Amino acid sequence: MFIPYAEFKKLLSENKLINTKALDKAKLAADKNKQNLEQYLVDNGLVSDKDFLSLYSQVYQTPIVNIKGAKINKNILHLIPEPLARNHKVVAFDRTGETLKIAMVDPTDLETIEFIKKKTGLNIQIHLDTLKHINYILGQYRKSLKTEFSNLIGLKSEQIKQDPAKLKQLADDLPTVRIVNTILDYAIFEGASDIHIEPLEKDIIIRYRVDGMLKEVMTLPKELLAGLAARIKVLAKLKIDEHRLPQDGRFKLETEDYKIAFRVSVLPVFDGEKIVMRLLNESGQVLTFKDLGFDKNSLPILERNIKRPNGMILVTGPTGSGKTTTLYSILNILNQPTVNISTIEDPIEYRIPRISQSQVAPKIGFTFANGLRSLLRQDPDIIMVGEIRDNETADMAINAAMTGHLVLSTLHTNDAPGALPRLIDMKIEPFLIASTVNVIIAQRLVRKICPNCIQSYNLDKKAVDYLKQEVNLKNILLVMQKQGMIKSLKESLGSVLFFKGAGCSQCGQEGYKGRLGIFEVLEVTPNIAKLIITQASADEISNFAQKQNMITMIQDGFMKAKQGLTTIEEVLRVSKE
Repeated sequence: MFIPYAEFKKLLSENKLINTKALDKAKLAADKNKQNLEQYLVDNGLVSDKDFLSLYSQVYQTPIVNIKGAKINKNILHLIPEPLARNHKVVAFDRTGETLKIAMVDPTDLETIEFIKKKTGLNIQIHLDTLKHINYILGQYRKSLKTEFSNLIGLKSEQIKQDPAKLKQLADDLPTVRIVNTILDYAIFEGASDIHIEPLEKDIIIRYRVDGMLKEVMTLPKELLAGLAARIKVLAKLKIDEHRLPQDGRFKLETEDYKIAFRVSVLPVFDGEKIVMRLLNESGQVLTFKDLGFDKNSLPILERNIKRPNGMILVTGPTGSGKTTTLYSILNILNQPTVNISTIEDPIEYRIPRISQSQVAPKIGFTFANGLRSLLRQDPDIIMVGEIRDNETADMAINAAMTGHLVLSTLHTNDAPGALPRLIDMKIEPFLIASTVNVIIAQRLVRKICPNCIQSYNLDKKAVDYLKQEVNLKNILLVMQKQGMIKSLKESLGSVLFFKGAGCSQCGQEGYKGRLGIFEVLEVTPNIAKLIITQASADEISNFAQKQNMITMIQDGFMKAKQGLTTIEEVLRVSKE
């Protein structure tokens, strides 16, 4: 569990578990190895796990239990989904009436406790036990699964695949339904954007993409693949007995707390069928510009340009960089009863009231270009084109922007200035680009530091030398000075305070929780327009724009790192995409 180091040090010292010099030395070693300090102390025999257990029991007034060797009723064990149990180190071990007894290592993990309470509808009684004992109980999940599916273990997967009736029965079988529900429920709880069900030679790996990073949450016996695939195909209304061709489908889960759409993709691979599900929160509120991470420098430019009656707003970046979310946020601001807004998308990720949204269907000839051509006959004021992929779509979008429409779209370029040569490559005349494009937003998503375990630190000489090789530090420091974040350019970067997450139960020991954007906003001013007409390179446009006070993505990232919103490591990671 996360306790600020000064408090942790005082606690151990007062209880005479370790002297302060040995603890300081251990902290340096744990930080160097990027290891949790408490686990480092236990692994190296400096403090026993039983001593920690006794200490936390006194501090948090929580009873101790010893569940090692206990055989827990499977109905009680499965009240807590396996991924939740495994990742948050918590197990249910007994039930008395309406009270569920749980054992965990971190009684401060209130989010997990509340989830268990809501999911089970029971009162929760918390007990403390060691990580070693809880890991022992976690092994019972797999044994329980093997028992429940013992009728399948002897069957070959080919036997099941060739019998549609068996597949349908398997899809509706209670253990199969429970496992799929567990996978879906826990993904929602973790805030995952994608679920990967990946067959290997002997196992099935379940991975979630959380805050842009994939992490393994569950391993299942390979024999369960046919049942899982069949169940998900039934939910997504796909052909249950088709195993040779890719399939795409969709289904929804709706409760009082959420409304989630799952976009399903099934792909035949060497070891079976790989299933990837994208989670789209249809009940989620559209974010404001400040929520997304736009700062005080970018906001006036955006607000000025989205109020213009015509022209083009482009958002650029790689897949998964949040472009669509930014476009939806702009549409939400523009969505007034006095304007007609139409979109052509692939896919429609979120439904917005009063906006006419169309889904492309290339198989029947309904492409972005054809869809845009049809939208122009619908008397639109504002048009959103999901992506400009080809010359025809680019030409039509430019013409729509030129004839009195405000057009929003996305491009795949690394930065904002790079969008301009890209449009020229699509055979658009430079003078048309210069006269129609209003603003270009380039973006990436970085993970936010977990507010529960944030701590400050200074860069050492090795880190500063590395940064000098990777980025233009002089320009970054100059921008930070202009923004009042450092006093002068003479100030050493090593003396500037930065932040990171130590790792705690609230963030799964990652040190990060949630994401925000880092941005580069390029406004097409008269001077930038002249550079476009003369077909200046992206670097020339970028250099000139920076002289006009444009802040680049990496500069924006470093400023957000200085503010304690993200880390330098995150900024460098995403800026290399």
